[in-house]
Amino acid sequence: MTLKMSSADMVAAARARIREIETPDLMAMLTDPDVVVVDLRDIRERHRSGYIPGSFHAPRGMIEFWVDPDSPYFKEIFGQDKTFVFHCASGWRSAITTATLQDMGFDAAHLREGFSTWEKHGGPVEYPEKKD
Repeated sequence: MTLKMSSADMVAAARARIREIETPDLMAMLTDPDVVVVDLRDIRERHRSGYIPGSFHAPRGMIEFWVDPDSPYFKEIFGQDKTFVFHCASGWRSAITTATLQDMGFDAAHLREGFSTWEKHGGPVEYPEKKD
């Protein structure tokens, strides 16, 4: 089967038209109350690898509905006048997500390298409490 466009092509097209933030730059933005870091990874990824402190978890499959004020699934956090920076593990899902949200009229950026290099750059990581 030959696709019209590969997933890598989709990511490249998205990256060509969205704002990408480098890991050290996002680390410097963490204390800014007007910045919301949104983690698109699956909940199992967050449990296994940890997460950026203070990040908001929004499953990739729901994000278009959560940002849309006309959707029954709208989340108030996305109605705030803040800077939203999305991330996933490698920057692929967040690039496509950010481009899609931009098409919807929602202003956002994404973490270029994703969470995969966060710790290597010295970024803080939290883990959920283990249940007994």
